[in-house]
Amino acid sequence: SVSRAIKPFAEPGRPPDWFSQKHCASQYSELLETTETPKRKRGEKGEVVETVEDVIVRKLTAERVEELKKMIKETQEKYRQLKKDAELIQAGHMDNRLEELCNEIMM
Repeated sequence: SVSRAIKPFAEPGRPPDWFSQKHCASQYSELLETTETPKRKRGEKGEVVETVEDVIVRKLTAERVEELKKMIKETQEKYRQLKKDAELIQAGHMDNRLEELCNEIMM
């Protein structure tokens, strides 16, 4: 059921069997094996103890946040460069490169 639920969020280029139940189960098992088990503490009754699943979720969330920050930074840099190029084109400073730029855009 998990494999079907996450399929719409797939990254491009994943093989067709990436979301098979068998592959998802093996990936989850690998995560469980490589994640450090939190130490149980003796404490008051009703104290919330962090589970392995909680550790995995926290770790994967932090990784994804970093990926998204990197993507945002790259997109912002690309936007700045395109805006700068557009201003140079409008000012007439890139008239000698217009044909080359058009070919790059077409590709």
